[in-house]
Amino acid sequence: MTLSIVESGIWFYANSIEKPVDIISLNYDWWFELAKADDQLEPDEKPEPLNQLGVLYYVRFKHATESDEPTWPDSVGCQTIEEAKKIAQSKSPSQIVWSMVGT
Repeated sequence: MTLSIVESGIWFYANSIEKPVDIISLNYDWWFELAKADDQLEPDEKPEPLNQLGVLYYVRFKHATESDEPTWPDSVGCQTIEEAKKIAQSKSPSQIVWSMVGT
């Protein structure tokens, strides 16, 4: 199980306090694994399929910038980074300014 921060961003709380957000990739369905660990899977429940790169993308606000597991995402697993960004923006009270990690 590997966590990788693929994009990071900032948004503003109360139009003045800078707050972090990030998009992570995981090579498993985080929510499925949580339900499995808690013995809460629905009958015949299956993990979300991974994308062609073998990962799902998740948004994190509360645990943004943390590079260690365990973690707790703030979104469902997404097939693309763009899909995750749209979810992040829908949860943010201000515009998110994104930057690719390593740039």
